[in-house]
Amino acid sequence: MTTLMSEEATERDLKMRKSSQKFWFAATWIFGAITFSILLLVIGYVIIQGGKAVNWEFLSTAPKGGLSGEGGVSTTLGTTLYLVLLTIGISTPLGVGAAIYLIEYAGEQSLTSPVLRALISIANFAVETLAGIPSIIYGLFGYALFVSALRFGWSLLSASLAGACLVLPTIIRTTEEALLAVPDDYRRGSLALGATKWQTLYKVVLPASLPGIITGVILSVGRVISETAVFFVTLGGSHRLPTSIMDGGRTLALHLYYLAMDTRAFDKAMGTGAVLVVMIILINLAIDFVSRKLTAGLKGR
Repeated sequence: MTTLMSEEATERDLKMRKSSQKFWFAATWIFGAITFSILLLVIGYVIIQGGKAVNWEFLSTAPKGGLSGEGGVSTTLGTTLYLVLLTIGISTPLGVGAAIYLIEYAGEQSLTSPVLRALISIANFAVETLAGIPSIIYGLFGYALFVSALRFGWSLLSASLAGACLVLPTIIRTTEEALLAVPDDYRRGSLALGATKWQTLYKVVLPASLPGIITGVILSVGRVISETAVFFVTLGGSHRLPTSIMDGGRTLALHLYYLAMDTRAFDKAMGTGAVLVVMIILINLAIDFVSRKLTAGLKGR
């Protein structure tokens, strides 16, 4: 009798667990579908509404000065690409290098030096703090240091340095998480075969963590393209195409802001928004494609 009751209780418990699993599995799919639907709705609305104003003339014509709202977005496209390349070119080596040191080297070195251990703790705290600072603070910092103190003026150089400060915490944190996700057995196995610390890092750890690092770069690219506050006070807002890193310019996001707030040209603003969304999608796809090729090459496939 006792055995029979125990079996019935076990069967009921198993059914409840299966029901709970099915419920949460369905809830996960529903929440994911809702999130995807909202994203699709926003992107679809912007592309459909903005697509009415997009044509070859709109893409190949430079915006006119003043508050007329006339012209296209050709120079803002070029300025955005220049700014993304310069900002990511500055921030990626610094961010990845800092993360590699904090994860791969700092732990061992901090064991022998209390001072170094304190500095590493301060560095980790600083990265976490900087990640939560509003972007306008980075803009004011960039204006005070790069535009005024260093006399770079409103230029691509000032804007890219300020933008690098903005995305640096993101690159550091995502790279750290990617490095931590690599099993320690990979490192031990490589060292046991006679490889040096650097050879282990370059040949084993980095290839395994590259997808996570690329994810951080993609997030940073998206933020640079969509940011306005930082570049509003460091880039200058000129409608002309920069010819050097010391020239100012106007990104697509800044141009969208000017069209919507100053000129009230909402049709042109929606068209610029559609171009901006498509540009972000294409850049993300391109970076993802390159990352896959690099990962396959490093793994010898």
